[in-house]
Amino acid sequence: MKIAKIEDLHCAAGWRTFSFLKVTTDDGLIGWSEYTEGDGSRGLTSVIHGMAEALIGQDPRPVQAISSLLYVRHQQAANGINQRAMAAIENALLDIKGKNLGVPVYELFGGPVRTRLPVYWSHCGTYRVRNHLDVGTPQARTYDDIAALGADVKARGFKALKTNILAFDGEKLVGFGPGAGRTPGWPALNIDNKTIQAVRDTLGAFRAGAGPEMGLLLDVNYHFKTEGFLQVAKAVEPYNLTWLEFDTWDPRALALIRSRAPCPIASSESVSGRRAYRPFLDAYASDVVIIDVIWNGFLESIKIAAMAEAYEVNVAPHNYYGHLSTAISAHFCATVPNLRVMEVDVDSVAWRDELFLNAPVIEDGELLLPTGPGWGVEVNEAAVRAHPPK
Repeated sequence: MKIAKIEDLHCAAGWRTFSFLKVTTDDGLIGWSEYTEGDGSRGLTSVIHGMAEALIGQDPRPVQAISSLLYVRHQQAANGINQRAMAAIENALLDIKGKNLGVPVYELFGGPVRTRLPVYWSHCGTYRVRNHLDVGTPQARTYDDIAALGADVKARGFKALKTNILAFDGEKLVGFGPGAGRTPGWPALNIDNKTIQAVRDTLGAFRAGAGPEMGLLLDVNYHFKTEGFLQVAKAVEPYNLTWLEFDTWDPRALALIRSRAPCPIASSESVSGRRAYRPFLDAYASDVVIIDVIWNGFLESIKIAAMAEAYEVNVAPHNYYGHLSTAISAHFCATVPNLRVMEVDVDSVAWRDELFLNAPVIEDGELLLPTGPGWGVEVNEAAVRAHPPK
């Protein structure tokens, strides 16, 4: 068996683009992975091809050997976009290997620890504030709308939800994103009383609607410096958060915030590779380590999780893409013993399910582990091509 062809496919998904890597062997097996050119990854497709085209004619099945070779060849700049390219290739090759053996990928790594995966509804309210036309729902304009959404999340059987800061501009709710340069406030990233009040109002509305038993998570990304994160941590105390999530590149700053926070801290979704995670673990910087399996690759991700377990830390996947990413992350969640909970985006474009021949199933707040060979979720290539990116 040899790698014969490498292709990339892209699909409109409202406010973003879903991207897929397709690796075909000379005997017709196809391996799929999902990746993104958003969030610091512009040009990733070209990097993937630059790496993967050297693999044409090689046997795709010794996945670890190929991943190690790619790392060695790029170790002078091994993190960031290079790691994300290696991850896309690695994940597609694992799909081929599973299909070749007729087993799910998780069976290659000792079998599943669990087959029903606890999930939380991510970006809850966020997309309905800023992307409601793409989602196909009424716009969430007030905190009363947010409370109603919280009640709906509970009614649909979810046990946890994660939101972002939703500020009221005097007429309607608006998004908050200075850490990504989307709203004013960068590059200083200072905090003010209005923002603190928006944190309280957002969490108060969700808690009122979803009730006291709902797991409530708040993600504030890179939006503040250490001072601001400390103020946010103080403000969330009355709402009994499952975790407060944010990112900083200083392990000691993260550990300081954790030591003063009234709730668990989750972080590190943007970190790439074991070597980069190690300083955060050595600093005991967070209660939950977040790992992006699409950015790190499955093999590297389970090694990071194993390293975290040695520090008595549980992990959670960063997963906000399409259904193939959800399937890949589900195999990760099934394989690692130290799982906290799994992230899923519930709100998306109306045609997201059409892009896959068998979309993952969520039942009573749990995702059912795919059982087919490889990742167990197959891309509907015709549907992807029917929705070209804008």
